[in-house]
Amino acid sequence: MSWLHQPRTRRNALTAATGLAVGAALPAAASAQTFPAAAQYANPVLWQDFADIDIIRVGDTYYYSASTMHYSPGAPILRSYDLVNWEFAGHSVPVLDFGAKYDLNGARGYVRGIWASSLAYRPSNRTFYWLGQIDFARTYVYTAAGVEGPWNRLTTLNTAYYDAGLLVDTDDTLYVAYGNGTISVAQLSADGRTQVRAQQVFSTPSDIGTLEGSRFYRINGNHYIFLTRPANGQYILKSTSGPFGPYTLRQVLLDLPGPISGGGVPHQGGLVQTQNGAWYYLAFVDAFPGGRVPVLAPVTWTSDGWPVVQLVNGGWGASYPGPVVPSPPRQVAPMTGVDMFDGTTLKPKWEWNHNPDNTKWSVGNGLTLRTATVTDDLYWARNTLTHRVQGPTSTATVQLDFSAMRDGDRAGLALLRDSSAWIGVRRDSGATRVVMVNGLTMDGSWNTTGTGYEAASAGVSGGRVWLRATADIRPGSSRPGTFSYSTDGVDFVRLGPAFTMGNSWQFFMGYRFALFNHATQALGGSVRIARFELSTP
Repeated sequence: MSWLHQPRTRRNALTAATGLAVGAALPAAASAQTFPAAAQYANPVLWQDFADIDIIRVGDTYYYSASTMHYSPGAPILRSYDLVNWEFAGHSVPVLDFGAKYDLNGARGYVRGIWASSLAYRPSNRTFYWLGQIDFARTYVYTAAGVEGPWNRLTTLNTAYYDAGLLVDTDDTLYVAYGNGTISVAQLSADGRTQVRAQQVFSTPSDIGTLEGSRFYRINGNHYIFLTRPANGQYILKSTSGPFGPYTLRQVLLDLPGPISGGGVPHQGGLVQTQNGAWYYLAFVDAFPGGRVPVLAPVTWTSDGWPVVQLVNGGWGASYPGPVVPSPPRQVAPMTGVDMFDGTTLKPKWEWNHNPDNTKWSVGNGLTLRTATVTDDLYWARNTLTHRVQGPTSTATVQLDFSAMRDGDRAGLALLRDSSAWIGVRRDSGATRVVMVNGLTMDGSWNTTGTGYEAASAGVSGGRVWLRATADIRPGSSRPGTFSYSTDGVDFVRLGPAFTMGNSWQFFMGYRFALFNHATQALGGSVRIARFELSTP
């Protein structure tokens, strides 16, 4: 999970790369022609918040799963054909149906939900598996024939496999490596529905501290458990005697200089092998206020079977030669651009803050958000729709039709985290104003400590306004978020002071752009967002 770091001892507070002998029995590449993804690729390969990485390859396609905590749907899956360029493909967990707190119903699930989990592919039944524990109570397994879904729950296991890595071994047996400090291996039944056996295989030496974030592999006949020392180290266990060990430990990296200025040490994540046999390590770097972002480095293996990260000037390289892979079947969809909210469903780049009330929103002719909550606290408001910020700096612009708002309603565009601010429209006593609101805050237990105050306002009429938020998420303190508005979509006027984004790690998720509409008096109002654009300088 990458948060139980030397001072981060909060454990009690809250794969195989293809599922095979990794890369050994994959389908042949579709084309003999290969090409480098780029003459050089730069790190981070994707400057968005995608932490607790699991990465696999199925044929010529790479898939990447990440944590989402209280956001719904959960466990996004990214797709790539070259390990460098990624697009959204789907979500493994369609709804966080793990209790009322995930519906903002009498309780809240902030910093709970989908933590470090595992994605695997089982060739014998051509099925993808997602496995993850929730609230230290149970483990859930979901399956799908394709990553786009539909994903369905296969089983619920009464053992909480913390920070688990799922392995589909060469004999098709399902194994899970898991734990914090004490690392165990479980064998699942052939259908994956029950546990057959579980055994402790390793206890972390006290001089190392904590190891977690298991990723489980079978490579060249050996079993490996890839482990992180949050948030500054990576270790690996190797067994030559089967999945239950005994295991030998080796350090992969510790306090390694990372490729993002001001960011942390690359760690956690997973190993993957390309079609031509090359190996890569996709890790993440703590880079708040933006979150935890992925970085990629080549890996070689020693003659006795240990991985070695290839360094540049003693650190994780800011760039490397591009992976040599088969020609991709198409270009992946860009992470920036315009969304008109066409079609019948939201695109997979969108996630709600907790589960939405599905009777209160729709897409097709833009995004319609009907008020779903009466509250003066945005952190309690249902149907707040979020989008990751693109780093190092990006701008979100929305076109908002507010003509159907009612008195007491608040709608707009936020920079959302445990310290937040927003620009939007408020309607009171029949009058509408565009406002910039600052001072939305939470404490360390994720209780609201500030519902915000109006820092600036201006009159607005006509029923339509364009709202804009720009966020600088380069790692560091005092990074600004700024807000502006327009009545014609061309000329924008700055509104309010710069918002200083927090860069503490405890909330884990980075800042997001958020679209919201909530009532403070009574339900019944609505807004329509005709257009959302994410752009970079």
